[in-house]
Amino acid sequence: MTAAFEQHARRRARWGAETALAAVLADPEIRRLGEEIDRAEALLGEELRAHCQPYRDRYDRAVREADLDTLTRTCDGKHGRWGRICALDTGHESTAPHWGTTAEGRPVAWLGSAPDDD
Repeated sequence: MTAAFEQHARRRARWGAETALAAVLADPEIRRLGEEIDRAEALLGEELRAHCQPYRDRYDRAVREADLDTLTRTCDGKHGRWGRICALDTGHESTAPHWGTTAEGRPVAWLGSAPDDD
């Protein structure tokens, strides 16, 4: 009986959190701010592209060749939900934002990390 109760409580808590989050994200001002942030991140990503593209090329090559040494030196910052993976070296956060490309291949730069970082 306890396991069933705990499972029900977890489902109820998740439903409550998802409902509250959906309400917040549906707010027009929140949507406007999200779009503004997306534009700023895209602009910064494009501005940093010339400097950072070699890191992305190195990352792509390391993935293709399974170069674990290079991959372990690469920043672990990512926003998996949005297809972003930082291509810079570990430790860059004190001097530069995260930089990578979107799932569509567009450059993007962002600060901090997201709750869905894996």
